Amino acid sequence: MSELTHFNAAGEAHMVDVGAKAETEREAVAEGRIFMEATTLEKIMQGNHKKGDVLGIARVAGIMGAKKTSDLVPLCHPIMLTNVELDLSPEPEQNSVYCQVKVRCKGQTGVEMEALTAVQIALLTIYDMCKAVDRGMLIQDVGLLAKSGGKSGTWQREGR
Repeated sequence: MSELTHFNAAGEAHMVDVGAKAETEREAVAEGRIFMEATTLEKIMQGNHKKGDVLGIARVAGIMGAKKTSDLVPLCHPIMLTNVELDLSPEPEQNSVYCQVKVRCKGQTGVEMEALTAVQIALLTIYDMCKAVDRGMLIQDVGLLAKSGGKSGTWQREGR
């Protein structure tokens, strides 16, 4: 893809017209991590954080984020999602929680933004729930791993 699609010939921002595109099965996979103090991760893993089940709440928040992406990203189309799979895995060796999200739909535009939003919202929820004990948490490595469907076909990040 060599040109930005969200600008018209006059250089003004606009929503891309996807009306003529064929409906296809589309999927996107995104990932990210939140790094924290070992004691914070321990509380999350033991489930004894005073705010409750941090990973369970973050999972639901991420799914909700995927569904609300077009409300948050101005030129993003509302999409009828068919599935959101969100996995949160504690990584004690890195004092982190790894998040991977797979989003699917059958539609005229892709779900990359929904997958990326789900990752960010899930990780932000972990931050929000744990900030009282660890304000130094760091969200990193958020990115798209793969996408499939549509005219441009399949794409996968190199080295994965």
